[in-house]
Amino acid sequence: MDDELQEEIKKCLKILEDNIDILSNIELDLEDQKEDEIASDLELHHLYDMTEDVAESAKLKRAEFNLMRRKAEDTLY
Repeated sequence: MDDELQEEIKKCLKILEDNIDILSNIELDLEDQKEDEIASDLELHHLYDMTEDVAESAKLKRAEFNLMRRKAEDTLY
């Protein structure tokens, strides 16, 4: 029974791993829709700061996902 459960969890993790980019893009699209407000008083350095924030956020989300995946895999063994 445990072996069957482990195999099913491995299959689910594989499906999730295969589709993480699609899920991330959907999440980003949903967030973009919420934040589609135009700010007219932005200067160039504000845009650079925003770009860095977005890049850091994406890296953090990816790291969180990888951590959760590793934890899930560790519980299987």
